[in-house]
Amino acid sequence: MKIALTGGSGKLGRTVLALLREAGHDVTNLDRAGERGPGFLRVDLTDFGEVISALSGVRDGAYPDQPAAYDAVVHLAAIPAPGVVSDAATFHNNALVTFNVFHAATRLGIRNIVFASSETLLGLPFTSTRPPYIPLDEEVELPESVYALNKLLEEKQAQQLARWYPDLKIIGLRFSNVMDVSDYAGFPAFDADPQLRRWNLWGYIDARDGAQAVLKALEYQATGFDRFIIASPDTVMSRPNAELVAEVYPDVEVRGELGVNDTLLSIEKAKRVLGYDPKHTWRDHV
Repeated sequence: MKIALTGGSGKLGRTVLALLREAGHDVTNLDRAGERGPGFLRVDLTDFGEVISALSGVRDGAYPDQPAAYDAVVHLAAIPAPGVVSDAATFHNNALVTFNVFHAATRLGIRNIVFASSETLLGLPFTSTRPPYIPLDEEVELPESVYALNKLLEEKQAQQLARWYPDLKIIGLRFSNVMDVSDYAGFPAFDADPQLRRWNLWGYIDARDGAQAVLKALEYQATGFDRFIIASPDTVMSRPNAELVAEVYPDVEVRGELGVNDTLLSIEKAKRVLGYDPKHTWRDHV
């Protein structure tokens, strides 16, 4: 496929870009920062004119082999978390960028869109609040921040676009906290205090498995909108789940098996529907 990837210079985006190219796809990174060349196009995604021009394959002609159009869009570009900038700036940027990308793509006839939703829709951070039940699944929609509220609106926008365009496939991936191998050296310290990572039920996503989920979503043959939790298969803790839940969330309903160190952000739907098969764990690197 010819794929436009927004945010390909970011933490997850770099890994997604590499994996999609390794899989044989022709990928152009649309971002504010990146290495000049035929695989990168500097785009201000808050400017709809720039976005629709970029997704049309229009550039300055320096690279005549640049594809004229795209088969798919992967949208990862965003202010990546609450608290990076003000709530208003987060919402204004992320809402506008996602509208521009979705609207331009669908207007240009692109019918395969995968975008980064977020685990924050599950009620995070669990500091002053508690999860409604454990493990969490895709039925939970409890935004507790402006960032999460925007992610919910992105999913609702995607749902309505799929209604407007019956031949459209648009998939939201609710990524957990993205980690690279270089982050894993700090994981053993979490065991001393389970409160440190209670905020997302001790979850994470290895960037390589996050990239695999993007590839699976792109290749998934379907129409309509759907959303999937994407997390690594285990928690960040060595301590067993039953012990953690009993200590930190003794009054929260447990639905199903906890496993010893299995992720408490359920990835069963992604595994069943998309064929998501996470291969990486921090335990192999520490």
